[in-house]
Amino acid sequence: MKTLEQWEGNMAEMYTFTVNGKLVETDKDVSLLRFMRDELKLKSIKDGCSQGACGTCTIIIDGKATRACIMTTKRAVGMNIISVEGLTDLEKEAFVYAFGVKGAVQCGFCTPGMVMAGKALIDKNPNPTDDEIKEAIKANICRCTGYKKIIEAISLTAAIIRGDEKIDTELEKGENFGVGDDAFRIDVREKVLGYGEYVDDMEMEDMLHASAVRTKYPRARILDIDYSEALALEGVVDVLTAKDVPNNKVGHIQQDWDVMIAKGDITRCVGDALCIVVAENEDILKKAKQLVKIEYEVLEPVRSIEEARAENAPKVHENGNLCQTRHVTRGDAKTAIANSKYVITETFETPFTEHAFLEPECAIAHPYKDGVKIYSTDQSVFDTRKEVSIMFGWDPERIVVENKLVGGGFGGKEDMSVQHIAALCAHKLQRTVKIKFSRDESLSFHPKRHKMLGTFTLGCDENGIFQGLDCEINFDTGAYASLCGPVLERACTHSVGPYCYQNTDIRGYGYYTNNPPAGAFRGFGVCQSEFALESMIDLLAEKVGITPWEIRYRNAIEPGKVLPNGQIADCSTALKETLEAVKDVYDKHYPQVGIACAMKNAGVGVGLPDKGRAKLIVNNGIIEIYCGGTDIGQGSATIFVQMAAETLKLPRTAFANMGC
Repeated sequence: MKTLEQWEGNMAEMYTFTVNGKLVETDKDVSLLRFMRDELKLKSIKDGCSQGACGTCTIIIDGKATRACIMTTKRAVGMNIISVEGLTDLEKEAFVYAFGVKGAVQCGFCTPGMVMAGKALIDKNPNPTDDEIKEAIKANICRCTGYKKIIEAISLTAAIIRGDEKIDTELEKGENFGVGDDAFRIDVREKVLGYGEYVDDMEMEDMLHASAVRTKYPRARILDIDYSEALALEGVVDVLTAKDVPNNKVGHIQQDWDVMIAKGDITRCVGDALCIVVAENEDILKKAKQLVKIEYEVLEPVRSIEEARAENAPKVHENGNLCQTRHVTRGDAKTAIANSKYVITETFETPFTEHAFLEPECAIAHPYKDGVKIYSTDQSVFDTRKEVSIMFGWDPERIVVENKLVGGGFGGKEDMSVQHIAALCAHKLQRTVKIKFSRDESLSFHPKRHKMLGTFTLGCDENGIFQGLDCEINFDTGAYASLCGPVLERACTHSVGPYCYQNTDIRGYGYYTNNPPAGAFRGFGVCQSEFALESMIDLLAEKVGITPWEIRYRNAIEPGKVLPNGQIADCSTALKETLEAVKDVYDKHYPQVGIACAMKNAGVGVGLPDKGRAKLIVNNGIIEIYCGGTDIGQGSATIFVQMAAETLKLPRTAFANMGC
């Protein structure tokens, strides 16, 4: 017979609270994020960090917007909790319409959290000001929109709910949905209401979970990998090491990136995987990883560009530390600068930059026909297929890759991260396997914007007309090449700016170090070199005695004139018109304001042809569009439908929402 203390103890183990109007109870003391996603299957609550930092898991608890990852089931006892799934029909339609018409939805990963932060505010204050909305969403990060449209959307939602504005039900249907028409994005509803599927939202039968044990040190020899205790733990299915990989090298362009570092080899950065643990669930997986014992011989790392190019520097790769070079030249820069009236030479340094996309990398793979199928969150399904085929040594046709919704990328999801190791585990074990990065893993692993160290010399005549540019650009590409070559090339070719002069000598070097890899990032190398050039132009204007606006206007490229790379500017060039449009404002606030100009290639650039393919299938009277151009929030999926709708003279409703 149980004592009173035993009964009270058993009662204390049950945690009861209300979720979306229903009473729920659990004996698990876990975060509300995990309980509501895993047990209640409320997938609108997104896991962006599990650290209380991003706001993607925002819910409402007793009327207050709260991050679900920092609230536990134990602390929530007796509380009333609401997620997007628990909104009223009016609230759902108001948020969908407002976020759609204001263009407040891009990748969508932050959107349900923004909606809940907005609802908590509107419940207390039906007519909030913009400043009050800003305060309400200050704990919610968005990496796509810049917040202005989100603020406008929450304001419009409030107006609809209080009856001051009405919903135009025809707008979402898209009767006029051609190219250039105001478009209600095709994925607004599923992203606002949180039922659109990102990979982490998928539920698959008999699914295993896997994760990598990663090196503690950026440069160390791996003396031993002892996973015997982990493998003996009940619920652990397997532990894979480098010997299980058919071809242990992958890479976006250069195959220099180890899938796993083998015993006896040397690590190159803290993101390097040493082994992959596969378990029946995430709790067992976490325990098993802690049981893996790694024996290291810690070595001195290569920390910087200067250390990488130093004499007798440790070699990050067998072929040395120089990853890529570029040389772009035209005319005679040396003579032009020597004959210039004014000359400026400066050295500039820019840092690594983190993409901070809201959705951590995630992939699910399962056996499929004579190969594997991968559900991924990346920027190119065909590049993923190519690299996985290289790892396996297979014909690419054996690999099928399907993108679900992608929660941001900005270049940071171009490289392999979890896709190939999920495929490796799935093929070896012949079961479905899911791999998801924690926020810390994501920060350690995926490539950043390249750190730059560059020296620029720019000369002009007495009137400020540019005569020549000489520069040396050095990039830290980190442990692996990623897209070092193309990014370095863009930095060099665009370092001249959108101006009209003909003498340039630009040398670019990309160095391996033991830092995290660097690769694609919005701007693709151009941000670094254009920042340096535009800073140089300001200094040169001061020497000439004219304003920064004036020196740019005098040198601005115009239609029919020749850029420093030899390209002739076409009729779409409007730099002078752009400068003229801001002159009044600039003059009014000078010198308190700054000004800069830049150019960027469209598409592949450097003379390479752009090409794309799509497939349209008519299925029960509905048109399905299949295209490998991944929508990471930029709206390409909507544009594809607009193009087809205009061509076929059909409304939006004739098309299905399909993945890549």
